[in-house]
Amino acid sequence: MAVLAISSSAPLIAYAAAPALAIAFWRNAFAATVLAPAVGATRRPELTKLGWRGVLACALAGAALAGHFGTWVPSAKYTSIAAATALVATQPVWQGLIALAQGRRLPGVVWTGIAVAIAGAVVATGSDFATSGRAFTGDLLALAGGLMGAVYTAFGERVRATTSTLTYTSICYGACAVLLLIVCVAGGVRLHSYPATTWLAILAMTAGPQLLGHSMFNYALQRVAATTVSVLFLLEVPGAALLGWLWLGQTPRGGQLPGLGLLVVGVAIVVLGARRLMRLSPTPPEGA
Repeated sequence: MAVLAISSSAPLIAYAAAPALAIAFWRNAFAATVLAPAVGATRRPELTKLGWRGVLACALAGAALAGHFGTWVPSAKYTSIAAATALVATQPVWQGLIALAQGRRLPGVVWTGIAVAIAGAVVATGSDFATSGRAFTGDLLALAGGLMGAVYTAFGERVRATTSTLTYTSICYGACAVLLLIVCVAGGVRLHSYPATTWLAILAMTAGPQLLGHSMFNYALQRVAATTVSVLFLLEVPGAALLGWLWLGQTPRGGQLPGLGLLVVGVAIVVLGARRLMRLSPTPPEGA
């Protein structure tokens, strides 16, 4: 159910007749609106204990999340659903490189996975560059989305060690929505007057990928190894491509497929090899 929920994200973005940044803003704003009353009713002592430093840490994660949505959501408008989903799934690769910058040693198998993923990304984006400059721009945005997703997880990992998921996500989504709203207003992005079908798509994104999908993965982490959950996340790539084909008629280009397949294999190698990194980390990261 969680895989199906997150797989619907890119097809819904491509379907919605609204500016990409507006979609990113509304899905976070709606999610924060849903979570805030629950936090106020059940987490007041935690909010008091959190203090301004804790709130600031959650807000910094929200800023990184704004960078993630602000790049990946537009990518689903520029390139194919399959390419956008596969390239943003490089997040574990960026996560490994962030761990390296923090002084952790990467096992050799992780470096192998990074090399395979990079080779796949080069093949996939090279195919798009030869086909369309717009698609190539979308590929680069999706890669940036994966990088910002890794930064978001790195910030959130420390906060979640002492903060409940409900409190953390409420503050994080709220901060993300505020930053995206500022960007939308400054850039003159239209935030209203959409057709009813677009509002339904945005609400579906909020209920499905934003609240249901990731929440179910976080719940599963209490009973399933984080490595297993991370590999299951990769099922979003074929899931989104299948939904895009059946619903929107988006058939992945033949030149993309070898690169996308290689990329997914490389990311899976990184995730499986990261088991050794997890032993060095006091608090394994949850799903974003």
